[in-house]
Amino acid sequence: MKLSMFRVVFALSLISSGSVMAQAPSYTASNVVNASDYSPGPFAPGSLIAIFGTNLAFGAAGLNGDNTSGKLPFTLANVTVVIDNVAAPLLYVSPTQINAMVPSNEIAGNISLQVVRQGLQGPKITITLATAAPALFVSSDHYALAQDANASFAVATGDAPAQPGDLMVLYATGLGGTQPLPGIGQIPQTAGLINGFASGAIQLLLNGVAIDSKTMPYAGLTPGFAGLYQINFFLPGSCGPNPTIRLAMGGLLSADNVMLPVAQQQQ
Repeated sequence: MKLSMFRVVFALSLISSGSVMAQAPSYTASNVVNASDYSPGPFAPGSLIAIFGTNLAFGAAGLNGDNTSGKLPFTLANVTVVIDNVAAPLLYVSPTQINAMVPSNEIAGNISLQVVRQGLQGPKITITLATAAPALFVSSDHYALAQDANASFAVATGDAPAQPGDLMVLYATGLGGTQPLPGIGQIPQTAGLINGFASGAIQLLLNGVAIDSKTMPYAGLTPGFAGLYQINFFLPGSCGPNPTIRLAMGGLLSADNVMLPVAQQQQ
């Protein structure tokens, strides 16, 4: 009798486990955000996005450090993200979060997104793309991710802020097309300016005021990193401490609650 009861319980546990594993990925359009600062869309071709939900994957998987293909993978842990009917490059998957890259050859408009786990399809949702949709990488204390070239390229922080006049390297996603334009998921190995850079397509605002474009020598691809852009610029000599920082491009602005760690001017 005890053995029979054990078999019944074991069988029920297998049925229960199987029903959980058979659940389709679950998410909504509002669960898709910028991977840099978790701000909502729209997004841009080449943007890094995060998808939050449930049953997205059976386990966690990320990029392999010895990747020699020069491309991001299109499948991780038997998970695929299909954007506009094309498999999207992936950076990370887990049961509750996926980090992916919008294919670089997309154009502005409404497109579909769907998560497929081992052949089991999640809902097909709609996301909106713009030509450019800038978003900064932001720390938990609301500082933008930026390196200070005058401090051996150390990341500027509240405890180690940049100085007025320093050359900064700011990181972002969503700056759209570049010349040259990498293929889908290709990891760029060389620099590439954003489209329209020479004509002032991008502005960097400190405390709401755009810096002189002549003090921004570069805005474009970050070699060695897919979906990551950088903006090289000189801090104005008159810059005050911890200014708000935003990028403006294509009529859209990055989030408004981000600061750049800058020290008080020395008297």
